[in-house]
Formats: sequence, structure tokens, C-alpha cells
Amino acid sequence: MRSIVRVGLLGLGMAMLLAGCGDGVEKSNDKQDSKGPLTVAVVNYPLAYFAERIGGDQVEVVFPTPADEDPAFWSPSLETIARYQQADLILLNGASYAKWVPKATLPRRKLVDTSGAFADRFITIEHVVTHAHGPGGDHAHAGTAFTTWLDFSQAILQADAIREALVGLRPEQETLFQEGFAALEKELLDLDRELVAIGKHMDGQPLLASHPVYQYLARRYGLNVHSVMWEPESVPSASQWHEVAQIQVEHPARWMIWEGTPAEESAHRLEGMGVSSLVFAPCMNRPENGDFLSVMLANVAALEALCR
Repeated sequence: MRSIVRVGLLGLGMAMLLAGCGDGVEKSNDKQDSKGPLTVAVVNYPLAYFAERIGGDQVEVVFPTPADEDPAFWSPSLETIARYQQADLILLNGASYAKWVPKATLPRRKLVDTSGAFADRFITIEHVVTHAHGPGGDHAHAGTAFTTWLDFSQAILQADAIREALVGLRPEQETLFQEGFAALEKELLDLDRELVAIGKHMDGQPLLASHPVYQYLARRYGLNVHSVMWEPESVPSASQWHEVAQIQVEHPARWMIWEGTPAEESAHRLEGMGVSSLVFAPCMNRPENGDFLSVMLANVAALEALCR
């Protein structure tokens, strides 16, 4: 498992940090008093994008996760936690996302759980496998599925929670926030409608997924997905290839969905098994090119190709 920040076990330095947090709960932020941009700290890129779209020039988004880290399992430094504590608003994804959050002391009055409106519809992960990717070491996809925004009807609810929180801090800017939300909502609704149509056309066609992050996508759009634990940048082991061969007996998929472009050797060997590859990027971290919307449009186009 990745090393997760354990606030309370970090000595005097952490004690001082928590003391500063206590002061922040009682005192209003100077930026908010001066009507400068609200500082909005987020735990993943989708929330950053939603906040930027809704808040416009009224917000300054803080998303400190390094580009090569998975925000769901990343562990921030004490200095970075302090940046969260000092923000005007802290946007959480909910659904067990950002494993460091329960271990840190964050001002409750600043926290917004953006998935709270559909918490009763979270998906529980039954089979837990520990694995590693990126610089942070081992981790496990245990407990609750957390890529909630891949169901675009849920993404709209998350965006609306952000709109509501911003209006609460800046009621005089309600019209601006509502306009930003409405434009974003329309784009998410368009994506949702397209994927609903794609799911109906595919009619239960078996699919493989390289990683267990597509649960909400599969449920919302009726996709018949069986996930394994492969990383795009790594060539699978012999046992992993054997696992897929066994899965194919009962689940004869002709496509595998990847989080990123797979290694050439992996894609070539899958082709030899009659399985083509496509990328559907969850967009948990800020993309190298484009933004959340452009990535999701590319994802939908990739899935649409399966219907031809």
C-alpha cells in the first residue's frame, strides 16, 4: 500500500500545523474579505475543471498533485496540506477518493463533498487486488469505486454542488456562477446522451478494461466490462496474459479499454488474440494537452467507433 500521511504522528511540526488550522476555522480569509478571487483547493482534475468553468475569474483553483501521480492515492506534504487548510473552499470528490483526506485535519466549514447527493448509489468493490504504478508504490482499489464523474449524470450533480458552494461564499455573483454551471451542464448532458445511445447500440457486447476504474461508466451506459489490473506503460506478466486468456473463454471481448495509450508490445499481442485497444482516459489528473471536455469528447468518439 502507498504510504499515506498520518496526521497526529508527525511530531511538533504537525502540531503547529493543526494549531494553524484551528485559527483558520474562526477567522475569515483575507482574500474573501477583500473580494479577490476565492481560493478553491481540489483533490482531482475534474473538480478543478468544474470549478474553473463555474467560477471563472472569481476563483483561483489550487490542484497541487504532481503530473506523474494518481490523485486518488497521492500523499501530500505538510506544506501542501497547509495550502488546503488556508483555502476558502476545499472540494472533495467523495466515494473514498483521495486517501489522505481522512488522515488530515481540514476545516470542516470549508469542505464540500461533491458526490454527497448520490452517496446512496456508490458502487462497492468486492474483489481487492494490490498493485503498483507510478512513483508512489503499491495501492489497492478497495472499498468504494471512486471515478464518479465517468457517469456524466453524476458529474452534473458534482458540478452543481460546486455552484452551490460558490454561491454560498459569493451570493452577489450568483448569476455568473449559474451561467458558468449552465454552460457546463449542457456539455455534460450532451456527453451523457451520446454514451446512452452508444451503450444501447453495443447491446451487452463484452469488453475488457485494463483497470477497475470504469464501474460508474459501465453501470450508467450499460457496458459489459470485465476489468483486469494492467498498466498502459508496462507489459503484462505471463500470469496476467494467462488470466486474460481464461477470461476470454466466458467473456469473449474484442476490445480492451485502456486509461492511456498501451505499450506497443501489449497492443500487438492483444491483436494476436483478436482484441483491439482503445483509450478512454478517466482524466483524474490534468492532461498534457486539452482539457476535461476535449478528453471526454475523444473518449466518446473512441467508444463510438465500436458501433461501426
